[in-house]
Amino acid sequence: MNNFPKIIISGGGTGGHIFPAVAIANALKTISPQCEILFVGAEGRMEMEKVPAAGYKIVGLNISGIQRGSVWKNLGLPFKVIGSVRKAMKLISDFRPDAVVGVGGYASGPLLYAASLKGIPYLIQEQNSYAGVTNKLLGKKAAKICVAFDHMEQFFPADKILKTGNPVRKNIVDIEGKHYAGAELLKLDPLKKTILVTGGSLGAGTLNKSIEKHLDELIAEDVQVIWQTGKFYYKGIVQRLGLNYHPNVCILEFLNKMDLAYAAADVIVSRAGAGTIAELCLIRKPVILVPSPNVAEDHQTKNALALVKNEAAILINDRSAEDTLVIEALALLNDKAKSEKLSENIGKMALKDADTIIAKEVLKLVK
Repeated sequence: MNNFPKIIISGGGTGGHIFPAVAIANALKTISPQCEILFVGAEGRMEMEKVPAAGYKIVGLNISGIQRGSVWKNLGLPFKVIGSVRKAMKLISDFRPDAVVGVGGYASGPLLYAASLKGIPYLIQEQNSYAGVTNKLLGKKAAKICVAFDHMEQFFPADKILKTGNPVRKNIVDIEGKHYAGAELLKLDPLKKTILVTGGSLGAGTLNKSIEKHLDELIAEDVQVIWQTGKFYYKGIVQRLGLNYHPNVCILEFLNKMDLAYAAADVIVSRAGAGTIAELCLIRKPVILVPSPNVAEDHQTKNALALVKNEAAILINDRSAEDTLVIEALALLNDKAKSEKLSENIGKMALKDADTIIAKEVLKLVK
């Protein structure tokens, strides 16, 4: 292996892609402090802000995903793809990486395709239980494909697959002994039953509507809610309800101390992104998943079903959540045996140290 390996990590678009990518980069730096890392993302997406904040250089490609339901918005996509592949080819020529990593997201496709044309070995980190079209095509020439779920040989060559799990932010899943600290930070009673509702940094409209519609029922049961609305919804919710709606209801735009929120909760309600599921498996608490219907190939439903078939989570359809979510959450809070069973089974699906395992595989590709 070169003493100064050069690695490009490509992908992004959502926190679910960015956080694992940064975790892999950090692990690479831990194992090989001299290695040089360049990120490639999509212009205008959150990685262009989050990656530099993590201490890494990033270059943006002018690329976007397919806009479902609008032919006109997709007319320029072929030109964006061609332009992005050309720019990716130039980036590879200039940076001269020893290996390339794709974590999914818009920028991943052009960069990995360019790497294949240039003969640069690349690794795909497939986060979901159902592989996307781009990864399936690029998987044929990948040197290694790191996955988080079983039965991925239906999408990729079996001899290239390594089950590693998804990298997680370690500080977020370290919740041992933090229950009281979490309740104190959020100004909640540590002895009352508590539900954490989180739709990610941008928020989830369905989860927010489901909670807002049934707040009175939650308060009537003396149940506390840690309600992370996301930045798109926070202002409207606070305008309607006020910031101090009730002592049992903690309304937040974003959770800066996610570990303390996880620690304070008895039941967690969440979308079913692959990164979130990886965290929830390590946290080992009863979970209700409401998969987002607005993702490519319905990834989140397939991710959630992988847990449901192992009796490790409860799945509620997005369409029925507004009427049934709070009822199910209250029932789970009051069913100790079911809560314990879900906690035990989701813990069995946890995979630790994915970032380090993947980083070692990347460095194996370096000639």
